[in-house]
Amino acid sequence: MNSLANNSFNPDLCPHPLGQHVIAEFYHARNLEEVGAGETALRSAAEAVGAHVLDVRGHDFGERAGFTAVALLAESHISVHTWPEHGYAAIDIFMCGPVDITRAVDALKAHFQPGDADVTILKRGSPDRLTNLLAADAKIVE
Repeated sequence: MNSLANNSFNPDLCPHPLGQHVIAEFYHARNLEEVGAGETALRSAAEAVGAHVLDVRGHDFGERAGFTAVALLAESHISVHTWPEHGYAAIDIFMCGPVDITRAVDALKAHFQPGDADVTILKRGSPDRLTNLLAADAKIVE
């Protein structure tokens, strides 16, 4: 038996995608060396969308070689990995619920001050697809 058979998705209760996923690339960026400041930037990004921060962790690669940091959120996560020698930061943001995720991106832009940025926002968990999947699954179980 497929595990979805006992589940139901009600699009009336959740008319929006279940989540949004941002992949952002910051070029010619600044503030790429100090992990503590980066952790603060992740907290600010989470607060900008009203997310609940559970923990923030970072790792400094030393000798001004950049850092990686992640904010664990009740709503999912925000992460950054920096390459100061290339002026580059890779950003990943996933949030559940109907939030304006661009506010988190804007908060990170304010901190890292990229000269250029590529930002892609993916909708995750489409209500239409979930409804169709569960309907098809119910027919298989019958």
